[in-house]
Amino acid sequence: MTDVLVITGLSGAGRSQAADFLEDLDWFVVDNLPVELLDKIVELGSWPGSFSKLGLVIGPTAHPESVLEVVCRLKVRHRVRVMFLDAATPVLVKRYGSSRRKHPLDDGTAGMVETIERERALLEPVKAEADLVVDTSDLNVHQLKALVSHTFGAESGIVALQVAVTSFGFKHGLPLDVDLVMDVRFLPNPHWVEELRPLTGLDPPVRDYVLGQSITAEFLLRFENLLELLLPAYEAEGKSYLSLAIGCTGGQHRSVALAEEIATWLRDQGRQPRVTHRDLAG
Repeated sequence: MTDVLVITGLSGAGRSQAADFLEDLDWFVVDNLPVELLDKIVELGSWPGSFSKLGLVIGPTAHPESVLEVVCRLKVRHRVRVMFLDAATPVLVKRYGSSRRKHPLDDGTAGMVETIERERALLEPVKAEADLVVDTSDLNVHQLKALVSHTFGAESGIVALQVAVTSFGFKHGLPLDVDLVMDVRFLPNPHWVEELRPLTGLDPPVRDYVLGQSITAEFLLRFENLLELLLPAYEAEGKSYLSLAIGCTGGQHRSVALAEEIATWLRDQGRQPRVTHRDLAG
């Protein structure tokens, strides 16, 4: 059985970079292969002595329905996952401005923003069925490489659900690539405690303040009970990745402390969560 990863997403969101990082992890990667040949290349990979880990990069010219049909067929005999790379439109406009490249769907009849939004609408069905959606808006090349390495490196053979936990601040906007969002702005805010304001949720005084609230203990108990229900259910449905986002006002104190606490609980359950703090200063 071949381990197949389909890499797709918006133009300029990092498909080629992700493919390069996958090759560094000893995956055999084929870029911009016509959808009609996907079955054949996977069949070749199934022969003895061929590649066991295959990355397929699909560009914007492929019809979404055709991509989903092929993925559905391949899943009958192989482990197939779809990674969709996304990014905010202003970020994509800036990237194209810096590279001076033409957008693949630019036919000269619309501006860059309209072209990007047209591609976004076109690929929405594929995004909806993706196993993993990655928002690269705020990721530099090193962070994207770390994400790909963590998810598809030596441990990628593990079939168990992989969980990512992200802290963020609502005032900076919602993350684009998460499955479950939890708003913890109901907790007392360390920002209004003078000696805690310059610290973060990674510092023991802030952590003790947040976790020391009686409502925090009740919240964690109920949220962990919810995860105990959801994680096996997602696994039973064949989901490979689950991303949790914990948000407070600025993404400095409450969300950071709670993201770390939830990650610790997940480790106690035998999982290996990836933890990021999107808006943590410094």
